[in-house]
Amino acid sequence: MPIFTAPDGTELTYHVRGEGALLVVLPGGPMRASAYLGDLGGLAGHRRLVLLDLRGTGNSAVPDDPATYRCDRLVDDVEALRAHLGSARMDLLAHSAGGSLAMLYAARYPERVGRLALVTATPWALGMPATGEDRLAAARLRAGEPWFEDAFPAFEAWLTGTGDFDPAFAPFFHGRWDEAAKEHEARADDQFNDEAGDVYGSEGAYDPPATRAVLAGLTAPVLVLAGEVDGGPRPALARRAADVFPNAEFAVQPGAGHYPWLDDPEWFVRRLTAFLDTDGAAREPSTADV
Repeated sequence: MPIFTAPDGTELTYHVRGEGALLVVLPGGPMRASAYLGDLGGLAGHRRLVLLDLRGTGNSAVPDDPATYRCDRLVDDVEALRAHLGSARMDLLAHSAGGSLAMLYAARYPERVGRLALVTATPWALGMPATGEDRLAAARLRAGEPWFEDAFPAFEAWLTGTGDFDPAFAPFFHGRWDEAAKEHEARADDQFNDEAGDVYGSEGAYDPPATRAVLAGLTAPVLVLAGEVDGGPRPALARRAADVFPNAEFAVQPGAGHYPWLDDPEWFVRRLTAFLDTDGAAREPSTADV
């Protein structure tokens, strides 16, 4: 698999799926191996996806300094990947917690971003966290689901600090609790680096006023896509995040949760390609053999 070296010497890997114009993909979690993204519901049929395994996840090496798991410090890894790929500008797609990494990257290297797609992205970098009440309000939309009565008390206890994370409430993160969603969740434990996840958003990771100020001048087109029944972020919060960017589109995928490419792959791919393939999208070839 392709390997490149971060500025601090850590060896990082990425996975290539599909052919066509380059689209670099930043995973969420935080700090979850990129394998969970699959081919993004078939988006690899339209773009050459380069899915980064963040340091300490997937096939990437564990760094000598655990402090480098912090979100703002991971920006250097994304820039090293761009340089390795040989692209002056790149289109970026970021999911969930990866959205904050993408926003910090765009704020530091605005000239390197062709288009930016933020998929159910948690806008921590903008100082806009999803609250427990946000998540509970979204969860209550699922009251008609057959699993709701068993799952909701555990979810509420976790969010109010009176209970631990419980796999029983995994359905709240999916728009459809079907076999694909269950299989997706079954692989999760092996894909997370919990130690790294604890560092990702630790003190000093974000400076929301400074980031918002810089992104207010970002000229790159941005798509902010929310899931209709996602609680983190809910569509209203995602809309507030979109308002930070001067050249943003906002979309809500009907019936989707936190992993919209699983809930309705056709809708997801159609909306993403409509954004990415608009005239002006980055089309610069990569010189790296990926």
